[in-house]
Amino acid sequence: MADPRLRRELPTAGNAPGVEKRPLFYFDLGCPYAYLAAERVATVLPIPPIWRLAERAAILRASGRDDWMSGPAELRLRHLSEIERRARERDLLPLRWPELQVDTRRAMLAAAFAQGTGRLVAFSLAAFRHAYAAGRSLASDETILLAAAACELHPRAVLAGIDLDSTRARLERSTAEALAAGVRMLPAVVWEGRVFHGDDSLEAAASAIAA
Repeated sequence: MADPRLRRELPTAGNAPGVEKRPLFYFDLGCPYAYLAAERVATVLPIPPIWRLAERAAILRASGRDDWMSGPAELRLRHLSEIERRARERDLLPLRWPELQVDTRRAMLAAAFAQGTGRLVAFSLAAFRHAYAAGRSLASDETILLAAAACELHPRAVLAGIDLDSTRARLERSTAEALAAGVRMLPAVVWEGRVFHGDDSLEAAASAIAA
């Protein structure tokens, strides 16, 4: 059976009239907690979600919280250990950490370009796995192109697409929609006006959707 996460997604802004209502799953490729959620969200939620990009830096600014990735070493280690523990408990691939304090905007723009072709889920899963299961930097065009190849996007098209105004606008619009919905931490699931923050809230989101 085909993985439901990989089915082609229409490049729409969200739920449309006359279409089955679906939850929204907001994420940033540079967030390892989002990786944990991405690997489970389609199987935990009773309705496959619509994947949507949200830039972590903008979400952090709106929440007023500091970024643990740039915090003290003790804080970073605590988060990394917790993420590793959750990955083990959920039978995910062993984590191989890339450099986390890097600029991942090009990777997010590549994902936004992939979204415009209906390949956001496939590109994002590939990028997540190259980053957190293979330890490749999301700041590297090589990693971006490996993810693009996994969803049959031409490398030249992706590199050109990153620089398009329409791609940047798509990413900014998606982030603005997340903020307007009340997202203040990533990953997040939005359903009927409620926001479920964190990869450990997927089960709560599933219960709300099934109610």
